[in-house]
Amino acid sequence: MDAPARRLRAVSAHLQPPATVARRSSDSIAANPTAGEYAHVLGYSAVLPEKLQSGKWNVYRSALSPINLVNRFPDNPDIGTLHDNFVYAVETFRDNRYLGTRVHADGTVGDYKWMTYGEAGTSRTAIGSGLICHGIPEGARVGLYFINRPEWIIVDNACSAYSYVSVPLYDTLGQDAVQFIVNHATVEAIFCVPQTLSTLLSFITQMPCVRLIVVVGGIDENLPSSSAAAGMEIITYSRLHSQGHMSPQPFRPPKPEDAATICYTSGTTGTPKGAVLSHANFIANVAGSDFGIKFYPSDVYISYLPLAHIYERTNQIWLLNRGVAIGFYQGDSLKLMDDLATLRPTIFASVPRLYNRIYAAITNAVKESGGLKERLFNAAYNAKRQAIINGRNPSPVWDKLVFNKIKARLGGRVRLMSSGASPLSPDVMEFLRICFGGEILEGYGMTETSCVITTMNVGDKLIGHVGSPSPACEVKLVDVPEMNYTSEDQPHPRGEICVRGPIIFHGYYKDEVQTREVIDEDGWLHTGDIGLWLPGGRLKIIDRKKNIFKLAQGEYIAPEKIENVYAKCKFIAQCFVYGDSFNSSLVAVVAVEPEVLKAWAASEGIHSEDLRQLCADPRARVAVLADMDSIGKEAQLRGFEFVKAVTLVAEPFTLENGLLTPTFKVKRPQAKAYFAKEIKDMYEELRDAESARPKL
Repeated sequence: MDAPARRLRAVSAHLQPPATVARRSSDSIAANPTAGEYAHVLGYSAVLPEKLQSGKWNVYRSALSPINLVNRFPDNPDIGTLHDNFVYAVETFRDNRYLGTRVHADGTVGDYKWMTYGEAGTSRTAIGSGLICHGIPEGARVGLYFINRPEWIIVDNACSAYSYVSVPLYDTLGQDAVQFIVNHATVEAIFCVPQTLSTLLSFITQMPCVRLIVVVGGIDENLPSSSAAAGMEIITYSRLHSQGHMSPQPFRPPKPEDAATICYTSGTTGTPKGAVLSHANFIANVAGSDFGIKFYPSDVYISYLPLAHIYERTNQIWLLNRGVAIGFYQGDSLKLMDDLATLRPTIFASVPRLYNRIYAAITNAVKESGGLKERLFNAAYNAKRQAIINGRNPSPVWDKLVFNKIKARLGGRVRLMSSGASPLSPDVMEFLRICFGGEILEGYGMTETSCVITTMNVGDKLIGHVGSPSPACEVKLVDVPEMNYTSEDQPHPRGEICVRGPIIFHGYYKDEVQTREVIDEDGWLHTGDIGLWLPGGRLKIIDRKKNIFKLAQGEYIAPEKIENVYAKCKFIAQCFVYGDSFNSSLVAVVAVEPEVLKAWAASEGIHSEDLRQLCADPRARVAVLADMDSIGKEAQLRGFEFVKAVTLVAEPFTLENGLLTPTFKVKRPQAKAYFAKEIKDMYEELRDAESARPKL
């Protein structure tokens, strides 16, 4: 099909979706007529036996495609790589807006200026050709060391067109991790901005594999000499673009099975691990997601979630395929609300941490308004909530009187919001659905699965779960007897979530041992998350198999590592660090060193009858937390690894009180239960402190 015909089809699909698409988006989901013999459809999922001849019926697939796992777009089966996807988008949406930014060349901020799909295609060719001109060989790894901006997308697509492997780098990993990744992946070229250039140059001699550094937004006259490391060159992005534009090179298209990227995870237990994801992995994932959710060329999306993370990366691939306009934030999260008001997106993807802030800002504003305004909001909220619960359309008068003002905070046009990276609490989900309307969908995924594993189905009104499997994968729960989770549990089967299908990564780069630890001989990826099946084939995340856990912003935490750091604190005899996916901060319960704390109290002129009274003194908590902060800074803990609240206890953790194992390790589930009230109180204290700060 030629380009004009493709563009005509795209426009036609936007004006009047085909019947097949309409059926896919329908709330009423039925089984494939040919599937009855092989699958039992529960509603949103279909259950199949793991093996046709034998085995339990414990494998769940999407009811949208119960027999065949999706690995290509049904309406574009020729798209097998990210390069194919980009070529299709450029040909189909050539004159449409694609990449927009408010930050102009002179550094000022104004209205959004747009690059079309066709212009992006030209720049992609120029950057890829420039890399060839500088001798970067096919298959080389290319690092991207800067936050979201149009050039990130251009470079990534240049890598796909010329068979380079992109390697995202981001500041939160820290200098040591960046150095490790560059050397481990043998990165030969790095794209950075002036701010990250200075960081790179401070340890460039420890990265002998780097041959070329390209500075995005840099000025030729301000570049340092390339003599910092023999054989390494530093040039600006604009110069590389000009060189490639003057000497265009033919594409070197990859194969679907070729590596597209190496995405390094944060490495909570040791060095970062590089997840190798192929072109086929990404295409399968976005094709599966596309079954249930529809985007159009008239849609507008704001890009502010880190492109170095799989959530935003996969969103961009999907939106590209549908011709969506993508506007970038300024780069400052504190100015995001201003960017939203200017861009007025129709699609908004975020994480629970931001949604929690929006929830807190609005609820606090309502309380502070008092009087008639507060009563009006509560009346509107309750009326709309009851209508939704009863399956009725809420009266539009409530939006006009109350909720349109709230919607304006996100620009006033958002029709679809998504949440990922960690669980969104049900009360916040309900609040978003009532206040913002449209579709609010929560999903579950991970880097090793190219992003999405499950997503809420459009039209599903139940909250407190992460939806049904993507049509591109199948899911099963495996018994974890040591935690008393089994697939035979009633009323809901429970166990470790395992995933299989074309979305599963190729393994960890240069690490066969850890790859075998997560992918078994039958191809199942063991996520380490504990889930249960709700009615209708919806998945709910309830626990972690290992001690590693996620905070609300999506960062993984290894508590033992942090406890070992804080063990150096003079006040601490024992320490239990806790966090969960509903909160963005860590808290700790500290069994104190009695004599040290008493000596400190005496030096401060603080008198107490006994150790318990001293532990309850707020001044003692402040002193211990300050010392922990000092120790944490010395150990170079990352910001989210610092404990933000502490409870001091006089009683040590012992075998007798059930808090220690025979090898004197903290029993984490028991400690969580034992200190449940203290943990609850600390998080309430943190929330109160947060509420007292200036709101959005």
